[in-house]
Order: sequence, then structure tokens, then C-alpha cells
Amino acid sequence: MRLFASGALLGLLFVTFIDSSECLQTAVVPNKGLTVTVSTVLPLDQCAVCTISGVNDTQTSCNSSLTLVPEEEVKLLFNCSQPIEQAYTVTIAQTIECTKDACNPTMLEAQTSILPELSRTFTWELKAPEKTLVGLDILRQGLMETSQPCTDGFQYLVVISKTNTKGRTQYCPGGSETSLDAPNGAVVSLQVKPKALVESLFQASAAPRKGRTMVVSVDSRTTVVVSRDPEEPECEVCSVVGSTRDCSPTEKTLTNVEKLSLEFSCLKPQDVYRVTMKKKIECTQSSCTPAAGEVNPDIFKDFQRSLTWDISLPERTVLTLDFPGGLKEMSGAEKCQDGQQYSVSTTNSEGKVKTNSYCEGGTVSLHLLGATTVTAEVPTGSEVDSFTVKAAPRGGRMMSVMPDPGTIVIISRLPGEPDCEVCIDKEPNQKCKSTHLRLEDPHNTTVEFTCPQPQDVFIVEINREIDCKDISCSGNVVQAESLLFPDFNRTFTWDVTVVSTRVFQLDFPEPGMRQIPNQETCPDEHTYSIITYLRAGLTTIGTFCKGGPVTTILPRRKGRMSLQVPGDRKLDPVDFKLSVGPVSDMVAILKVNLPRGMSDTDLITANYPSDFPDNQQMQWDFTVPGMYNYTIQFRDHTAPECLNKIVEVEYQKETKKVTKLTLTDSQPQHEQGNFKMVLRNCETNTTLQGLTLNYRVSVMRSGHPVLCAVNLTERQGVSLQIEKVGSDPYCEMSVNSKVENKINVAAGTKASLSFLDCPNEDVRLTASKAIECKDETSCSATQLTVPKLDSCLPMPLHSFTWHLKIPQDRTVDLVSPKGSLRQSLPGQECNESVSLRVAEGDGFSVGDFCYNGILQKVQVHGNVSVTATVPDFSKTMEPFLNVSFSQEIPETIIYRVSPDVSSPFLLASPNWPLGMRSSATVSWIVNVPSQHVAHMQFVNLSQPKCSDSHTSIKVKMLGDEEEIMSRREDEKAEDTLMVPRSFYLNMSNCKPEEGHFGAVTKIVLQKKSNLLAILLGLAGALLLLLTVLAIVCFVTKKKKKDKLAEESSIYIGKGNIFRPSDRHFTKTRADNDSHVYASIDEAIMYGHLLGDSSYADSMQDHFNGVQVDSYNTFTGPTDPGLPVIKEPDHEPELERFKTFLDPSESFIPSRPRTPIDRQDSLGFQDRRMLDNELYTFKSTGDINPIRLSGVDMDPQPPTILEDSL
Repeated sequence: MRLFASGALLGLLFVTFIDSSECLQTAVVPNKGLTVTVSTVLPLDQCAVCTISGVNDTQTSCNSSLTLVPEEEVKLLFNCSQPIEQAYTVTIAQTIECTKDACNPTMLEAQTSILPELSRTFTWELKAPEKTLVGLDILRQGLMETSQPCTDGFQYLVVISKTNTKGRTQYCPGGSETSLDAPNGAVVSLQVKPKALVESLFQASAAPRKGRTMVVSVDSRTTVVVSRDPEEPECEVCSVVGSTRDCSPTEKTLTNVEKLSLEFSCLKPQDVYRVTMKKKIECTQSSCTPAAGEVNPDIFKDFQRSLTWDISLPERTVLTLDFPGGLKEMSGAEKCQDGQQYSVSTTNSEGKVKTNSYCEGGTVSLHLLGATTVTAEVPTGSEVDSFTVKAAPRGGRMMSVMPDPGTIVIISRLPGEPDCEVCIDKEPNQKCKSTHLRLEDPHNTTVEFTCPQPQDVFIVEINREIDCKDISCSGNVVQAESLLFPDFNRTFTWDVTVVSTRVFQLDFPEPGMRQIPNQETCPDEHTYSIITYLRAGLTTIGTFCKGGPVTTILPRRKGRMSLQVPGDRKLDPVDFKLSVGPVSDMVAILKVNLPRGMSDTDLITANYPSDFPDNQQMQWDFTVPGMYNYTIQFRDHTAPECLNKIVEVEYQKETKKVTKLTLTDSQPQHEQGNFKMVLRNCETNTTLQGLTLNYRVSVMRSGHPVLCAVNLTERQGVSLQIEKVGSDPYCEMSVNSKVENKINVAAGTKASLSFLDCPNEDVRLTASKAIECKDETSCSATQLTVPKLDSCLPMPLHSFTWHLKIPQDRTVDLVSPKGSLRQSLPGQECNESVSLRVAEGDGFSVGDFCYNGILQKVQVHGNVSVTATVPDFSKTMEPFLNVSFSQEIPETIIYRVSPDVSSPFLLASPNWPLGMRSSATVSWIVNVPSQHVAHMQFVNLSQPKCSDSHTSIKVKMLGDEEEIMSRREDEKAEDTLMVPRSFYLNMSNCKPEEGHFGAVTKIVLQKKSNLLAILLGLAGALLLLLTVLAIVCFVTKKKKKDKLAEESSIYIGKGNIFRPSDRHFTKTRADNDSHVYASIDEAIMYGHLLGDSSYADSMQDHFNGVQVDSYNTFTGPTDPGLPVIKEPDHEPELERFKTFLDPSESFIPSRPRTPIDRQDSLGFQDRRMLDNELYTFKSTGDINPIRLSGVDMDPQPPTILEDSL
């Protein structure tokens, strides 16, 4: 655009410019061969460069850009509203023409006289023949390559090609570069600041381009492609074999070459060429050739390289790639910090490719299936680490699966994953599926996958069908099977069916469920969804997570509950309860228990954000906490075009009040009480947007606190303590308008209390009273009763504590108003409603007590606190304890015990089982009833290690100075101890170094026995017995003497005649066997009675012969005749000593012979012998005397017999 003006107009223009802008006028004559361009980027009305011509410089021509003609002088006028130095750009260009060996001009100089007031850029474009390189020698200080602006105002730039912006190198003065090499078409530029002095810069020369030569070797499994982008600067690559040159301007492919000479026509081919190397690795099922993915580290090291390994695998083979530094997987947008990035692609049998990117330095180990391609992008100068390649038969993975009865397991392969099959059973009956497998048999089934990591390839659905067509379902509590496929991505589904008119009910335990937008995932990755099958089609009730206000969901007719859990997550499901619900025509009913405190609950309609079904309705039942307000806000909704009926929202309160609104009406705000919300849809135009609703229910406190004014000025010594014990963070307590978590109302004061949203179970009220004994007048006996508290307190009294304070010379006596106390111990626990905790003044526990025990009194030498706890203090009007004050006692505590004789009882040391206070002393005064003794046993005794003094256990009867037992901690105490009358048990503690001192003593009372009377009776009985025995012995001896005078002799043939008084046996009967019969032949002895003489002929003859010290069997007389012995008549007094038995009293029938194994005396009477006739035994030996007597003979001096001589 040009502007012409006359002299007047020019003057006016000058005036205008001078008034509002800067101005510069100068004359310029460009040298020959220079192209000078002056320009500005500002609008012409703000900034312009003008030429002045004509007579008296009366003509001007203004432009935004102006190119000057070489060797012609021109006057220039610069007018600009901005500073001139910043507003204009001056470019001075020159072309250097070179031949193969020279350049013209040889000196690259800058014409410094051209517009030195402005910033200038000097450029030199180099023109040279093909394969000619232009050299520029730097005449001044050397240059250094940089990417930052130069600080001295001189900025050099070398561009290899004007069409390629990649080959740009920036320099600043002050470096070591003294020459630059540039090809044809290169541009060298220098940018200087205003008024900078520019001298001669370069000296140009030309020479044939020599380029770069390298020798490479490539094996037969490798293919190397050296390629150049046509937009890169010209550089030819040639392979030289002998005298043959094979050249290409853009690409050269090399394979199976040895020491091949490769020539580049440029000095830095690495700047314009890229190298792609492909290697083949072939694997069998057991090995790969080569066994490593490696590359010659020296070949094309300074080039940018892309290395590719194509690895082929047979079927059912797993490929393992081990990288020395490990790999870490990267997302598609991420780049590796060192620039070296790996890409691994696997192709399955369906031809689908899966690619993952990795960087070095991780823990990923690659186990791949199918043909694999590994690509490494290696920056210039970087080294490549080799990786190992291993192949092995695809071992797969085998597991045993046993679904529960009624459970179906469906195993499905993800699309696009590597080849892997799932099989059941074992060879040869194995059946395999490539996409999915269904298991329904509830028996143990072997499942085998043909890939080592099937959890990355397959997903598992575990389905259970539950028929609820009857009133009750087949199962109530529904649980997910946690043992099936724990490391797979699992979906647990429960298909529930009820009659068409009913709903099925899903009850969720605390903390309930929270609804989230469909298709989202829960934070714990346990995502639940519920759908129902309506006649119009499948409807999604919603998606839920654990932890929310939704407690019950009732879908209609037939539906599915599903739980999605990823494989790397431990299963932690909600065990929901399933039952049959009521008759309903709702799509679903959701019961929502809104939480306490300020909260917002977001809910959505079925199918959201898709359309809610036509002519259907959905209900929400809300439970609102007491003293809370709720507000409904429709956050997002779409209204359909209704063909029949209208869309309405109905609210029903517990009072049966019903409110019907539209979607655009104002919804309820700041209302209280439970309510139901029903959304009804119309018949819609399905070609348009349908009904959707996303709404929020907000609850907040109603702001009505419970107030109570407490006045303790009239209740002497009484104080109150109120503490929050619940977990509700919204309970707010305040005292005198100050919010506190714990409130103390001191004795004798007043306080204004406020309780906002504090349930009684979350707040605990305790009270205490101080009773002080200072002197005789104030130490009167008293009763521990609970004073009446302010009725405005909303919570019940939990416990009441009396603090009893006494002087050092006094003792507190505690007595039950019901007669006795009982200490709560293991085995004799207190089951009564009243519990009394007694502690010393500093809180050290004495024990827990109740009524009706063995303790008549408890005396404590020191301050005491008594805490009473009962279920309802309002129903307890009687005193808890009677308290009196007595003189000082030496012990710390004294228990007065009146035991029950009917049952054992336990005595425990104070603060059991934690141990007594250090250096404390306690005594039990046990009153043993008369005619009773006490058996004492230490059933539980713990001794400490003492640092000072010793522990002691002493037992002493009352009134005695001597101790029954005294033991220290280093002495073993008796297990049991018997105490005959009332006693005291004393225990003293040391200063323990470690451990504690405590004991539980069991005492049993038993009635005393009169031992002296028993012993005298026994002595009298024994004396009487001895007298009777003496009389018996005297009578027996007299009878023996009478019998000896009446004894008779027996004749034996060929024997000796002896008298009964002779003593032929030197041994007593107790010491010999002379009275033992070997056998007695009854037939011979009594043969004449049997009437059969032939019987003796059948007897064995081994009974014949002489027997030593025994009797021989009688075999008949050896003499012609036997003398007949005439027995005298029996005398009357001998009848009771009859030796032989009546035949009627013998054994019948008699045996032929009876062996006699034993006879203890010669007086033995055998009932089988006859008393009317006597047959003696006879043998061929000497005559042996026989005494048959019923009375033992007294021992006589031994008599020497003939046989013994």
C-alpha cells in the first residue's frame, strides 16, 4: 500500500508525525549484490517506512515493507508511534556463488553503513554445484553452539536447507569452532543489535564433498535399512564392493554382508539418516535361536536407531523375555526419561495385535503367548542392553473347582487377548473351549488353562438362581463364594424370581449402601448393581457401593443382583438378606435411612441417564432423624412429551398427607418427619428425550436444643459431670453458651446447660458428693443416699460417688444397711442390680461389692470414695451404706468376716487381681462359729520381687500370741491350713521391684468331731474283745487235753503198732505233707458194699508199691489173714468228734477213685468216707501210723523213727 502527497500535504503529515511519534530520515546506498529489505509488522497508520524523492524532496511514498535497489541511493523516512529500534526489521541478504574449487566473493562482509540505527540481520545464501562442500573460516573469535540467546548482541544461525527447519544450528561468539561446513542451499545469518560494529566475518572456499565412510557387517538373520527423509538435506549413501558402487539418494538395505564399505556423501549422515534394524528369532517349544535379543553395539551407534526383533513361536508355547534392568509399563502418552523405549506386540491366532509400551528400570517380567515383536527406539549415542529369550511348553494352570449346588460358573475369554483355552477333565477325555466354559456340576471338576496367567485372559461369572415364587425364599442370608477363582476378575450374580405381583426384598446390613452413577466403580472396587426384568425390557435400578443410607431395595417380579470384583482385590462382600416382599406395582422401592448431622444424599431414577420406563412408577421411603429438617433439590432432570397422563411427583407424610407436584414445581424444603416419594411416568413419545431425574436430599439439624438450668447451691457438696460417650459427631453440649465435650458443674454453683441432637445413650451423667470429717462434731455417723437432682436433665443418672475425707487419726467404717457385704470375685460374682465400688482417696481400688455376703464391716484408714451404680436411681430410695468414723487402726484396711457355715467363701486382697498398694497392710478378722473349724487354702497367690522389705502372710488365732503361719515372698506358703477357732489373717506388701502382691484365700468351715470320746469307746471295745478271746482259748485248750486221753490206735499189717501219743512225725502238719493222700480207692475201701469184686481188677497198677511220706493205694492183703481189731463201743461224750460221715451224707454216686490234691491236716473230714466200717491202707512197706483226729496236736519234741535210722 502506497501513500502519495504534495509538499503541503507532506508538511502536514510531518507535523502530525512529529506531534505523535518518533521520526528518522537517512540516505542509503546498498552495495552491489545486496538485497536490503526494511519492514514493520505494525499497521501503516501507526508505523511506516517512506521514500523521499522529487524536486526539493517534495514527493513521498510510504509502505509497511520496502526493498532497496542495489547501488541506488534512496532517502528513507521512518515514522512510527513506537520506538524505531523495536518497530523495524532490516534484512541484508547476499548470495555466495561457488564453483567446485572457489567462491565469489570469498569474503563474507557486512555493509555496516546500512541503517546502523536499527536491528539488522545479515544473511548469506550459499550456491554450489552437486557434491560440493562450502567451507567458511571464521575470521574473528571462534563460535560455540548454543540454544540460548547471545548476550553480546551477535547471534549466528546456520540453516542447512531453507526448506527443512530441522537442520538449524545456533552459535554465539566465544567458542572453539573456527570453521563451518555447509552444503548447497545452506543459509548463514548474523543478527546484530542497533549501532553494533560489524567487521569481516567469514572467508568462503569450495571443495568436492568427501562425506563419511564406514565398514559394517550384518548377519543373515538381520536386516538393516538406512533411510533418509526426502525433506532432509541431500546426502547420498553408497555401498562399495571392490570397484562397484551401488548408490541411493534416500535408502539402502543391508543383510548378510561381511565388512561392507558404506559411503555417505555428507560429513554428518547421522543427522539426516535413520537406521532400522530387524532381527529374526526362531523358537521351538524348548529353546530359541539366537537365545538373546542383542545387537552389535558399534554398528551405527551415532545414528538414531529403531531395533526390531521378530520372534516366532509354535503353538502352546510360552515366551519369556528377561531384561537385565527390568521393565516398567507405560501409558501411551508417557515417554521414557532416557529416550529408550520398548514396544512389545503380541499377535493371537485371530490376527489381533496387542501392544504395550515399557521403559527400563522396573519389575515387570514378560510371559507372552503367540508371535511377538519387540521394538526398541534408541536415541543417538545410546547403548542397547541385550535381553534373554526363553521358550517353554505352555504349562498352563490347573485348578479344582467345586461349585455349590445351584451355582453356575461361566468362564469367558476377553476379546483381543492372546491365545488361551480353558479345558475340563484330563487326557484323554479332556474337552477344551477357546472362548467360554460353563460349569454346573456341584462335584469337584478339574479345570485347566493352556496359558500360565489365565487371570489376565479370562473373566469369571459365578451365578446363582434363587426361586422365590413361594412366600419364603430358598435362602435368607446370601453370601458370595470367596474360594472360587480368587485372582480372576469376578462377577457374582444372583437371579431372583418371585410371583409377578410381588417384589423381592434385599436388606443390607450396616453401614448400608450408597448409590453412584451407573457405569462408575466403587472406591473399594466392590461394585454392586441391581436390574429388574420388566415386560418392557431390562431396567437398571442402580449401582451401589458399601457405606450409605440405602438399607433396603425391593425390585419387582424378576431381577438380578450383581457384584463386580477385580482379580487383585480380596473379596469383602456384603452378606445381604433376601426375602419375599409385599405386593407392589412399583418398578422398585428404595428405603433410605438418612444419617444424623448435615448430609447430602444423591439418588437417581432407574436407567439414569437413559429414559425411565413408560407408565411406570418408582418409590423411595425416607427415614429422617428426629429434630432434623430435610430439603429436596432436583439437580438434573428431563421431561418427556406425554401422549397420555402426566409426570408427577407424590410426597406422602406419616400423617397420610399427600402432596402431588410436577417436575418444575418447588419441592419440599425444611420439613420434618419420615416421608415417601413416588415418581410416576406417563406414556411418552419415544422418538424424543424421555424422563430422567437426578435429585438430592439434604438434612440438617432443626436447631431446637434441650435446655436445663442446674442449681447446686442448695445441695451441699454435690457436683455434676456430663460427658459425651457416643460416636455421634453431631451431638453438641454447651455450658453457659460454651461448647464442651465434657461438662463439670462444681458444687454450690449454677449452670445453664444446652444439648443439641444428643441422644441419651450418647451422653453420660454422673454425680458426686463430698462428705468431710474434720472433728468430733462433724464425724457423726451418716448414711449414703442419692440426693434429688434437677428434673430438667434429659439423661438418666449413670452413677453416684461419695468422697469421704477424714483426718489422719481416723478410720472410715462401712457397713451394709442390709446386714452384710459381698466382694465380687471370680466364682462369687455379684448378680444384683446394685454395685458398690470402693476406692481409696487417690482412686486406688479396694474392690467391687454388693449386698448379702460375709463381710460385716470394712474399715479403711484413709480417705474413701464409694461409687454406686444401679439401673434406675429413681427407683432406689434406700441408703446404700451406713458410714461411721472410728479411731485410727494400724492396718490400711480391715475386713470383719462372719462366714456362712453352709458354703465355702473367698477373701481377696484389695485391688485384686492387680495387686495391693506398695507397703500396705490388710487384715481379715474371721469369726469362726463354735463347734467348727476353718480350713484355709490360698487358691491364687502372686508374689513380687521386693526392692525394700518383704511381703508377709500371717495367721494367728484371736487371743493367742503365737502365730500359726508366717511366710515371706521367698518362702512357700502352706497349701492348706486348719484353724480351730476365730483368727485373723494379715497380709503386708513390700516395695515391689517387679510384679505385684495379691492373694485369693478360700475358707471352708466344718463342724468339729469329739475325738476323745471316740478313742475311749474304741479302747473299751478292744478290751472286751481281748477278754472274750482269752476265755475261748482257755476252753479250747481244756477240750484238747480231754481228747488226747481218749485217742485209739490202728493196726497195719507188717507195720509197727504206735500210739496216738507217740510223736513219729518230726514235722508239724503245717510243715509237711504226711497228711496228704495221693489217691483213695473208694471201690476197694468200700468194695463189699458195692457187691462187685471184679471192679478192682480194672484198676491201674501204677498205684502199687511203696510211697514215701504218702499213702499207697490199697491193693489187697498180703498175708493169708488179717487180724480183726475189735473197736470198743463209742462213748457218749465222743459223739461230737465223729470222724467219718454217714453214707447218706456222702457224695452219690461215688467215683472209682478220687485224687486228693490237698489236705491241710490229719483231722480233715471227708464226707465220702464211711463211719460204720473202716478199711485201712496197706502196702508192702513198713507199717505207718495214721492219726485221724479232728483236733490239731500241740507241737511235741521230735521222735526218732526206725526208717530214719
